[in-house]
Amino acid sequence: MNQKIKKIGVLTSGGDAPGMNAAIRAVVRSCTFHKFSCVGIFRGYEGLIEGDFKELGPRSVKNIINKGGTFLKSARSKEFRTKEGRKKAFENLQNNAIDALVVIGGDGTFTGATIFSEEHNFPIVGLPGTIDNDIYGTDVTIGYDTALNTVVEAIDKIRDTANSHNRLFLVEVMGRNAGSIALNAGIGAGAEEVLIPEENLGRERLLQSLKRSKKAGKSSSIIVVSEGDQIGKNIFKLADYITNNLNEYEVRVTVLGHIQRGGAPSCYDRVLASRLGVSAVDALLDGKSDCMIGIAHNKITSVPFSEAIKSSNELDLELVRVSDIVSL
Repeated sequence: MNQKIKKIGVLTSGGDAPGMNAAIRAVVRSCTFHKFSCVGIFRGYEGLIEGDFKELGPRSVKNIINKGGTFLKSARSKEFRTKEGRKKAFENLQNNAIDALVVIGGDGTFTGATIFSEEHNFPIVGLPGTIDNDIYGTDVTIGYDTALNTVVEAIDKIRDTANSHNRLFLVEVMGRNAGSIALNAGIGAGAEEVLIPEENLGRERLLQSLKRSKKAGKSSSIIVVSEGDQIGKNIFKLADYITNNLNEYEVRVTVLGHIQRGGAPSCYDRVLASRLGVSAVDALLDGKSDCMIGIAHNKITSVPFSEAIKSSNELDLELVRVSDIVSL
């Protein structure tokens, strides 16, 4: 056990994700279990620079496991990108006798943590908190399962309208560089097509697919579009293209947007966040640093920040094949 650690700070950074509160709760109560202090840092790295700290105990995090978002708040910090800003942050940690950090966020959060750790030789462990599920080194990120369920529920409701009016709906979901939400939600919601940035379906192939669907007797269709897909300049341009080249359907667009980030976390995300939060504290006590705690094959893993940031998850080709088959 690392005897030097007496107080751990915890913060959330980047986009919020359901389950972050559960992770914070687990870190705080794990600190209490090991009989040392925990400090909540508000507004991510911005709060770290400004010294926006608060001591947290077991009762400080009661009744938050079921809450979406993050009660520690999150913010982007331009100042933390500067050496001077990071120096201020380090001085605040020293002044408050904080010995190590747990940061919860995505690749931007881990990039900042890596630079800070290298400059000041400060112990930091990260937890993957992002709905996009685009962090290398973990099978699942905190918030992803909840976001999937939110998307599927929304598409189920949209389908009711699509069926009632013989309409074609294009539903845009989050995923600028990763199509994991679109691919899995598309299969789960029974979409006719899924458009993702990893695979360029092509507009002509899309039209042919829709024509086959119509010929097969489908009176309505759902196409799930990841926001990073490159078939059209954007989903509205794609809708115009389909309308101009295929008059069999009445085309409508729904952009789900930030609704995907909110809501109470699923049971899976609450359990995942709790496991990762406890494991983050364990990792610091074992002397680990500059790494992310993830999960692979339902076992807790540790991956260097450098790998989590620079590498990327490969597209699951089996899921692509499944999507093609079950959408006939």
